[in-house]
Amino acid sequence: MPRVAKPKPLGKVVHYYDRLGVAIIELKKGLKVGDIVLFKRGEEEFAQPIASMQIDRASVAKAKKGDAVGIKVARPIKEGALVMAA
Repeated sequence: MPRVAKPKPLGKVVHYYDRLGVAIIELKKGLKVGDIVLFKRGEEEFAQPIASMQIDRASVAKAKKGDAVGIKVARPIKEGALVMAA
């Protein structure tokens, strides 16, 4: 029986700016523009590619463990949502 890959946690949403549609994510692993991530909180989940990221209002192509990044999200997401590698 083939094994199904379990998504790896990348970080957690620590804040969501509803007017901007931007989630602030505290990273536990590195992340780069173009990666596809899965946002999950309870039964609510959705996946999307990372089109752009910002650290302290400056655009970056990649971020490392420990960084807090801002990412434009396709749907509203609540604080505490897990961010997983899709």
